Amino acid sequence: MDLNKFNIDAPRWDQSTFIGRLKHFFNITDPRTVLLSNARLDEAKSLVEKCRAGTVPPGTTEEQLHYAKKLYDSAFHPDTGDRMNLIGRMSFQVPGGMAITGFMLQFYRTVPAVVFWQWVNQSFNALVNYTNRNAASPITPTQIGIAYLTATSTALATAVGLNLYTKKAPPLVARWVPFAAVAAANCVNIPMMRQQEVLNGITVMDENDNKLGCSRKAAVKGITQVVISRVAMAAPGMIILPIIMERLEKYPFMQRIKFLHAPMQVMMVGVFLIFMVPAACSLFPQRCSIAVSKLEPDLRESIQERYGNTLKYVYFNKGL
Repeated sequence: MDLNKFNIDAPRWDQSTFIGRLKHFFNITDPRTVLLSNARLDEAKSLVEKCRAGTVPPGTTEEQLHYAKKLYDSAFHPDTGDRMNLIGRMSFQVPGGMAITGFMLQFYRTVPAVVFWQWVNQSFNALVNYTNRNAASPITPTQIGIAYLTATSTALATAVGLNLYTKKAPPLVARWVPFAAVAAANCVNIPMMRQQEVLNGITVMDENDNKLGCSRKAAVKGITQVVISRVAMAAPGMIILPIIMERLEKYPFMQRIKFLHAPMQVMMVGVFLIFMVPAACSLFPQRCSIAVSKLEPDLRESIQERYGNTLKYVYFNKGL
């Protein structure tokens, strides 16, 4: 096979199916990639760019090209090609998320602990949301600050309010308070961090990536799917793990090792996230589509003038 003609951007797996997307995201959310140096990542980017230009170095194998693309997709933004900050990458969701979620589930009983860990979690989420935004829609530092403060306030109000409300509730209900706070904050954090897309629209393209204009309706659809994915990502660990811990803590041996409860929850959350990060990212295609008939009237008319009635769907990057 002539690797100079190799289409490195063609999906390895069918992105129209959940299983195909799951394989793709298992590949690019591999937490081992966060251990690689920037120099190694830049080498991968260089190889990807050479492959796109049709100048693959002699001796390069197809497997090396696939691995370079894996590193490229895991560390570089799909819109800009810039290297993403380490903490904001989806490949950091497992190590970062397992630590923060584990501590949120362990330290839920007192208001100061709830406030601190919800603040840490929303700071982490804000960075992840900003890193994985649709970069075609710029956002100002002021808007980032407002989004961060709004989401953090929502999480804290939900967590503290429910924490006080559940004082007389069964212990298991109190253990679910962190999930309620996380879910509520995600419903605020992501739309606020990506408010420019909601206000001004997200760039939509035809199947050949020709830009057609900006659509607010497409932005709302994409952001809604991201919110659902993020809540689904957290749900199994934050709902099932409290049930497990509630049962385990009744045993005498667990009472003797209370100092190990937090590390145990961190590790168990990690097990959930290893599967749930790629699974949640796979719920919807990253290259999202919307019917032309559902677009804003002016954009729809513009597309119909250019394509007639032949173009039924337009596409856009919904972010992660």
